[in-house]
Amino acid sequence: MKWTFYDVKAKAKVEAEVTAKVKIEKNGRYAFKALTKDGRSLTAFVKEADWKKAKVDGCCCKKK
Repeated sequence: MKWTFYDVKAKAKVEAEVTAKVKIEKNGRYAFKALTKDGRSLTAFVKEADWKKAKVDGCCCKKK
């Protein structure tokens, strides 16, 4: 599944393949994780509805 992330280093929006979906227990937010072509981590906070319907191979409900 593809999603749009903001790459801070490049200061631009990039589209990347979602590698995992995460629920951050500390603040109750939902996020998608991905990697850039050069291996840097990307995070995008998303709505709960988008998070629940996402089909991602990576682990979900990872605690942080």
